[in-house]
Amino acid sequence: MSETISQDKAVTIHYTVKNGEGVTLDQSSEERPLAFIFGRGMLIPGLEKVLEGKTAGEELNADITAADAYGERHDGLVQTVPRNLFGDQDVNPGMQFRATTDHGEQSVMVVEVTDTEVTVDGNHPLAGVDLSFEVKVIDVREATAEELDHGHVHGPGGVDH
Repeated sequence: MSETISQDKAVTIHYTVKNGEGVTLDQSSEERPLAFIFGRGMLIPGLEKVLEGKTAGEELNADITAADAYGERHDGLVQTVPRNLFGDQDVNPGMQFRATTDHGEQSVMVVEVTDTEVTVDGNHPLAGVDLSFEVKVIDVREATAEELDHGHVHGPGGVDH
């Protein structure tokens, strides 16, 4: 009997993810499938839910709402700060920085720059976006003790070290 996807299994998949307009946002290549340890927060929650219990060879399509993907957008995470906080640094839209906030370290993306101000957005770039996945499960197996200890899959599709 083949293994089913469940907590701490080493899983290998091929995937394509699209936004609501059908634009491909990301996909694995034939040579580089995605390998991960299931149930360790390496996937968005909605995709974990639909993969649980699947076996090697299964193919599925899943529509994941923004809430079960990268979350909804929060306007409070968009902030305008004085340009001089960046010193002499060249700052342009699209650049990412680590910012210290009241809630600890957070990644922010520059969305607008003027002579005196910089507007940054702390939302994940895919926050508020519903996603559609096409997934083929390639392999499901017990993770080794070393993989569980390291927190990732070793070998093809995983980390070689």
